[in-house]
Amino acid sequence: MTKTIIRLATLEDAERILEIYNPYIENTCITFEYDKLTLEEFKERMITISKKFPWIVCELNGLIIGYAYASSTHPRAAYSWDCDSSIYIDQAYHGNGIGSILYKTLFLLMKEMGYYNVYALVTSPNPISLAFHKNLGFEVEGHHENIGYKFGKWLGVTRLVKRIGDFSKVPQPVKPINEIDATSILSTYID
Repeated sequence: MTKTIIRLATLEDAERILEIYNPYIENTCITFEYDKLTLEEFKERMITISKKFPWIVCELNGLIIGYAYASSTHPRAAYSWDCDSSIYIDQAYHGNGIGSILYKTLFLLMKEMGYYNVYALVTSPNPISLAFHKNLGFEVEGHHENIGYKFGKWLGVTRLVKRIGDFSKVPQPVKPINEIDATSILSTYID
């Protein structure tokens, strides 16, 4: 019997999350980072993001196999209702629907917090990631050709958006993650 849990990440999860992320740095163009992160660097990143935004993990039988988080799109006030999204799955667990569950949960959290737009940046070419995002309701908003250089080649980035807010309403101030009832949303995807 398998048990899948989606929950908020903690600093105790940082080492395992970094084991998932560092191979993307070392072996892919999915992230534009060049150098592996240390555990301390990664913990600082998690602390900074988690002050305001959700960082969630998917556990399968006690092992973290993927994670997703939101972060700021832009620091200026008028962008307060926009956020960026990121997702990484242990490469041994690709194609099992974990990414969809993580992102759907993240979107529910972001909507509850008061966000209207969720953005994603996808390295191009990456037709699998592009299809994944489109299947979850993202729309292509634009493309930057030759914007990043990694592993001896120029790469593009496609910017996608998923609209999760009701634009007919005046937006209220966004709540930080610790001011919403995340437990009820997270329990939606426990089996």
